[in-house]
Amino acid sequence: MGVDMLALWGHSGPFAKGIVIVLIFMSLTSLTVAIQKLIQFMTASAATRKFAPKFSRAVQEENLEEAITLAEKFPKSHVAKVLGGALAEVKPLLRDRATITSADINSSERAIERQMMIVLSQFKRGTPLLATVGATAPFVGLLGTTMGIVTSFTAMAASGASGGLSGVSAGISEALIATAIGLIVAIPAVWFYNYFTTKIEYLTVEMTYTSQELIDYLIKSVGSEFGRSIFTKEFQATKKAATGSGQISP
Repeated sequence: MGVDMLALWGHSGPFAKGIVIVLIFMSLTSLTVAIQKLIQFMTASAATRKFAPKFSRAVQEENLEEAITLAEKFPKSHVAKVLGGALAEVKPLLRDRATITSADINSSERAIERQMMIVLSQFKRGTPLLATVGATAPFVGLLGTTMGIVTSFTAMAASGASGGLSGVSAGISEALIATAIGLIVAIPAVWFYNYFTTKIEYLTVEMTYTSQELIDYLIKSVGSEFGRSIFTKEFQATKKAATGSGQISP
């Protein structure tokens, strides 16, 4: 025997109808957030798949100008956003390469950390709502069920034995619908929350790994006329100063 939802809605009291309306609102809100997050993650992943190989090739060719241009061309890529923070620190120094120092590398690393915090906050936006809906929807439905059962037994007590078991069972079945709707709302919200949480952890690892690769590149592998020669010059200048002051050179 099927369940006539329209008939149940017509027989429900004002409180039960209010509970169902609240659950429907919670469901629509959580689904809206879930769809927005899916689009956001899919867009970021698609942009990163296009950005990553081109950026890697530019870095291997030691072409930082091209790498900076690529980071600016893919603003929807989470990796490009994070790497763009470091490259933005280096970009003004490309006109005068001899001024790049370890302090500039440290500044780039801090820029990456700041940008990563911003990107992660954007990814996490809306996920607390999914957790709230998943945790509270069953209790909201249970509240409607409890009040419906109380109403059914109150009506049975008022009518005495004339209502019979059929009258009580009809009222209880109407009340249990609220719990069922609460579970229907909560289960997808919990699924989406767990999926997005796992996805954010994966993207965090991806951004951390690529940013550390860039920092290592800026420190070690920028090339003879870039990072290494600069650090070597600084070391040699320090060494000559120490020798000139009467200290024994190692």
